Amino acid sequence: MSPETLVTAPRIPIVDLTGTVDDARCRAAAARAIGEAAEGTGFFYVANHGVEPALVERAFAQARTFFALSDERKLAARMAPGAVYGYEPLNTETLDAAAGADLKESFRAGFGDADPWPDLPDFRTTLAAYERATCDLAARVVRLLALSLGESEDRLDDAFRPASRRLRLLHYPARPADAPARQIGAGAHTDWGGITILAQDDAGGLEVQDRGGAWVRALPVPGTFVINLGDLLARWTNDRYHSNPHRVFNSSDVRGRHSIALFYGPRDDARIACLPSCVAAGDEPRYAPITAGAYLAARWREAYGVNARG
Repeated sequence: MSPETLVTAPRIPIVDLTGTVDDARCRAAAARAIGEAAEGTGFFYVANHGVEPALVERAFAQARTFFALSDERKLAARMAPGAVYGYEPLNTETLDAAAGADLKESFRAGFGDADPWPDLPDFRTTLAAYERATCDLAARVVRLLALSLGESEDRLDDAFRPASRRLRLLHYPARPADAPARQIGAGAHTDWGGITILAQDDAGGLEVQDRGGAWVRALPVPGTFVINLGDLLARWTNDRYHSNPHRVFNSSDVRGRHSIALFYGPRDDARIACLPSCVAAGDEPRYAPITAGAYLAARWREAYGVNARG
């Protein structure tokens, strides 16, 4: 059982993206739905998103193959201290200091020449194709977010040229019987950047905290992605849009859980300052302007205790 009582009602909306590529009316309808979700939990599902199901399944198959490798083979692609790409063993990241190190392992995919990769056929090419497809979706969602704020669709485009894009495979093994009560798969945290596009398998475990403080299960919905907003979107919108805490609770079954997260954010030197449409007359912005890179570097130090590079 999860540490607190959960709300299980379907309180995370599903936004249908049908027609949003070439129909302005469909984009307007989807933007309204996204805006309502962004002001609530900050989480929503997207359906009919255009990413081929077969590609998603191929990416999951590669993830399952990688995490089933021996520790020796996985550690051959280990992330170097201070780097941002490569394999992270169990208990490497601490997202909630009160809960202890996270019960998860992950692989952060970097596509530069010096970034580590496991010796697996088709692993890199499959993940590259998956990243391209989900980045295209992310760019569409950012435009819908701008539209939902009453801005032009291209209002945020410049900050994402080029976008910061980081793909992460995650494996949450079955919860050990002797694990400390507060230690879970991923401690309660907010995401740091722009938006996150998450594919999850059918194991469940993702829990989202709404604005009232209740924890809501983000149950797997076939054919959808879960999308949530990060801290930089909250700063841009003066907290009108919500970057809310979420966590992953490992089940005790023998299968564990896999997910794939694309973190899509503004480029490092993009200036994050409150949008004029998000400040009421007579009010002041809640946050001082900051570059995306400076904000992310500070959060990285909190989680890992080191400076990041890459």
